Amino acid sequence: MEKTKFQAESKELLNLMINSIYSNKEIFLREIISNASDAIDKYHYNVLTSNGELKDRNYEILINADKNNRVLSITDNGIGLTKEELVENLGVIAKSGSKEFINKLKEIKDDSKVDIIGQFGVGFYSVFMVAKNIQVITKSYKDKTGYIFESEGKDTFSIDEYPNANDGTTINIFLKDDTKDENYSKYLDQYEIQDLVKKYSDYVRYPIKMNFTISKQDLDDKGEPIENKYHDEQELRTLNSMIPLWKKNKKDISEKELNEFYKSKYYDSEDPLLSIYVNVEGMISYNALIFIPAHAPYDLYSDNYEKGLNLYVKGIFIKDRVKELIPDYLKFARGLVDSNDLNLNISREMLQESVQLRRIRDNIESKIVSELKKLKENDFDKYVKFFELYGTFVKYGIYTSYGSKSELLKDLLIYKSLKHEDKPISLKQYVSEMNKEQKFIYFASGSSYESIKLMPQIDLFKKKDIDVLLFKEPVDEFSIMSLREYDKKEFKSISNEDVDVLSEEEKENIKNLNIENKELLDKIKDCLKDKVDDVVLSSKLTNAPVCLSNKDGLTLEMEETLNKMPGNENQEAYKASKVLEINPNHDLFKGIKSLKDSDELEDYANLLYDQAMLIQGFSIKDPEAFINLLTKIMVKSIK
Repeated sequence: MEKTKFQAESKELLNLMINSIYSNKEIFLREIISNASDAIDKYHYNVLTSNGELKDRNYEILINADKNNRVLSITDNGIGLTKEELVENLGVIAKSGSKEFINKLKEIKDDSKVDIIGQFGVGFYSVFMVAKNIQVITKSYKDKTGYIFESEGKDTFSIDEYPNANDGTTINIFLKDDTKDENYSKYLDQYEIQDLVKKYSDYVRYPIKMNFTISKQDLDDKGEPIENKYHDEQELRTLNSMIPLWKKNKKDISEKELNEFYKSKYYDSEDPLLSIYVNVEGMISYNALIFIPAHAPYDLYSDNYEKGLNLYVKGIFIKDRVKELIPDYLKFARGLVDSNDLNLNISREMLQESVQLRRIRDNIESKIVSELKKLKENDFDKYVKFFELYGTFVKYGIYTSYGSKSELLKDLLIYKSLKHEDKPISLKQYVSEMNKEQKFIYFASGSSYESIKLMPQIDLFKKKDIDVLLFKEPVDEFSIMSLREYDKKEFKSISNEDVDVLSEEEKENIKNLNIENKELLDKIKDCLKDKVDDVVLSSKLTNAPVCLSNKDGLTLEMEETLNKMPGNENQEAYKASKVLEINPNHDLFKGIKSLKDSDELEDYANLLYDQAMLIQGFSIKDPEAFINLLTKIMVKSIK
């Protein structure tokens, strides 16, 4: 048998593919099955265009495992290869007839087009990750005789006539010997093969069959089982399901089917919260099934959590958790995409960033958001459950996009409020219930709903019958500031110094009080030095003696959150503009007005500041100094 050397570039690429490109060896079976499916597609195309000259076949792919000789065989009854095609497609790596075939396929005007999977001459050589030698026995419908291609995947290959070849192609893979690190024998195990077909090739359109050896108990003449007597029988099994759920018509898929598919595919015991079926045809065509789990994965907030959707191409499994198919803020979604048009690079495993990929990702994002909005409108209780589980990610989607996704995501936001403590409301509902005179959408931030409701400023809004959104997550303020407004209504914290909820009379009264007490307020401000930017009398407060507010910009809650971020823990990298507001009607202020000693005033000023911090749920820098100061004032008052 004459040996032919691989071309230099083919030899180099072959070595690269065997040793570098593929990250897991088991995918070789996927590649060979994909090529077999491709070969059947090509033959079927020729049948359709032969005007009856070619006969159709009962298409199938057969797998056989010969443990004694360590040979795994995959046979198809597809188009087969001529001698010239063997040289062109196998002797020259990465040279494939599939691309030329696709161009011819585009000329067909009717609906009998068949799909072509991949490029035969590339994935085929992945078998050398597990094989020490391969044989390709093939017969083309164009030839009267068959041929055998053999290679060890090193320097040479050979092609010779093989008269007894059947129509189609058989690939015999002579497995490598087992080593300490690699168990190649597992690829001869019938259940291992079954699992690999199920994992990678379950939705290939043609039946993938294999004879299983089944142990059965012997029976006596009366048909009764004989104890401890068994024999082996062969049972031909179809290993793949062939029709993907996502390729069916949406109207033909029941919710029960979707739920069972999800639980089986993603190993969940609970039905998904939401199932989304996607079928897109146009500049890029694809199908997708997206699921929102009914409970958050235990590691969802971990840095090690891998987002992404499973990727199929023409029903062939390509890769698990492809992160490029879904934005970060939707990382909780599970599912799969099956594309006819997605560009893959040489290994099928490494996706190249492409226009098609971005279109799929953007379309899936829009579809998920659209379905969540429908859920919000049609089943609000169920949507509340979704938002409790994953609302934080929606907020991060607005914040991390610097507001560019505001229009897309703003109507997904829901919050509890002063008037709606039991069930959250949307921004749309808040605006629809606003007083006619109200200019802003007001919010209050804190570590819990209970602490927010204890804020001194809350009393004024209750008195004025103005609703306030309650923010208990650090990301809430950041996302709202990125959103900036809703329905032309700006957001404003109730801690802001100039919340515009006072009547003109109230504004005038507090203005006059500040003028009358300016000297005292300036002294208190001087006592607090770098702690506050201003000290004023306030009409916001009813029972509390004091509170802290901020000028426009960074709120106190945002300051605390930013300064807790990695790298900022030991320095005040961010600083809000603080205003100490004092209740002019409180007995404490009346007592301060009577102080004559400047040292006493400084003590009370610092006490007021720390008290304001504690009332609003913030920590104070020096608890010991606060306790000593409080003790000092108490002792003095007793004397």
